[in-house]
Amino acid sequence: MSKRDDRQRGLRYIGTAGMLSAALLLQGCLSPDQKAEGENNANTVADTETAAKDGNGKDNVAPDAALELQDGIVGAVDEASAAVVGVTNLQTAGNYWTGAEETVPAGVGSGVIYKQEKGKAYVVTNNHVVEGASQLEITLEDGTKIPGKLLGTDIWTDLAVVEMDDSDIQDVIKFGDSDKLKRGQTAIAIGNPLGLGFSGSVTVGVISGKNRSIPVDLNGDQSVDWNAEVLQTDAAINPGNSGGALVDLNGRLIGINSMKIAEASVEGIGLAIPINSAVPIIEDLEQHGEVRRPQMGVTLFDLMDVPAVYQQQELNLPEDVKEGVVVDQVMKGSPAQKAGLRQYDVITAMDGEPVADLIDLRKYLYNEVKEGDKVKLKVYRGGEAMDIEIKL
Repeated sequence: MSKRDDRQRGLRYIGTAGMLSAALLLQGCLSPDQKAEGENNANTVADTETAAKDGNGKDNVAPDAALELQDGIVGAVDEASAAVVGVTNLQTAGNYWTGAEETVPAGVGSGVIYKQEKGKAYVVTNNHVVEGASQLEITLEDGTKIPGKLLGTDIWTDLAVVEMDDSDIQDVIKFGDSDKLKRGQTAIAIGNPLGLGFSGSVTVGVISGKNRSIPVDLNGDQSVDWNAEVLQTDAAINPGNSGGALVDLNGRLIGINSMKIAEASVEGIGLAIPINSAVPIIEDLEQHGEVRRPQMGVTLFDLMDVPAVYQQQELNLPEDVKEGVVVDQVMKGSPAQKAGLRQYDVITAMDGEPVADLIDLRKYLYNEVKEGDKVKLKVYRGGEAMDIEIKL
C-alpha cells in the first residue's frame, strides 16, 4: 500500500419477515397469496411475542447475545473514536500552469492520539502515511484541523509519531494487551478509508491470527528486507485506514492498522501492528526521534545468494552449512572490528539461535538485545568454526 493510496450491520431478521409483508400489505403492493402469507407471518410474530411474556406481561426470555455484542461494539466505538484522527501528508509540488511551488495533499491516512501532556498531544501512525511529507495536518473527529510536527519514523516497524497542540483534544485512547488476544475475539477497526470523506468509519471482525510473519520489501527492489510480525483480522482495512486503531470490545487499542493483502484471490486479510510490540518503538520515536537499535558495524549478504561452487571453493564451507550471512565489509572502529570479525566470515548463529539469513539476524538484533549487550556469534572462517563475542 503506497502513501498515495492512503487516502452495524446489526440487522436482525428474527421474526421480521411477517412484519415486512404486513407493511407491504398496508401499501396494497402484494398479491392475494402474498397477503395471506403476510397475515400468517404477522400472526406468528404476535404469537411469538405473546409467548415471550410471563403471566404478568413481563419479558420471559434471556437477553439476546447478538444485541449484547452490538451494544458492546457501540460502546467500544464511543470510547475510542474521538482519539482516532485523519493524517494528511502535504508535499511541495510545482503548479503546472504557473510554475510556482505550492503545498498539496499527497495522501491521507489515519492516526491515534495516545498521549496528552504539557500542552501537547501525541499521535501514532504509519511511517508510510507520513513518508516524504513537507507538512502534516491532523484532522480531529469534529473536523478541526491542527498542524502536526513529525517527531520520528521507523521504516522497519512502519511506525511514526506526530506532535501537535492539545487545546482542541477531547480524548486519548487507552492501551490494551495484544499478548492476551485470542483467535475469534472481536476486533474493531476505526479510521478514514479512502480519505477524510469517510472519516471515523468503523468495520468489525475478529482476530483471525496472531504472530503472523509477513515478508516486506522496504526499498522497492523486489526482494524481502524484513518480516513484519503482525495481527491478522478480517475487519475491513482499506486505503486510508493505515495508522488507524484496531480496538477490542472495551475500546482499548490492541493494534495499529497497517496493511492488507490485496490480491484478486484474497478477501478479508487485514494486518495490524500489535500494540505491545509498538509501545517501545513509540516511546523511542517520541523521546529520541528514532529507534535506538544495536549495531555491529558490518555490511552483510545472505549465504544462499552465493553460488554453491563459491561456497565450497572460496568460503571453504562444510557441505552441511547451507544457511547464514556473509560479512562483506567491516567498518573501521566498529564493534565488529574490535571483536575480530573479518571479510567473508560466515555467521550462522547468535547466542545459540540459528541465523539463516539477514532477516533472522536483524530480528535478533532489533528484538532480543540492546546497545551494550554482548552477543556470542558462531562463525565459519576458512571452513573452521569458531565463537566470537561482540559488544554491540
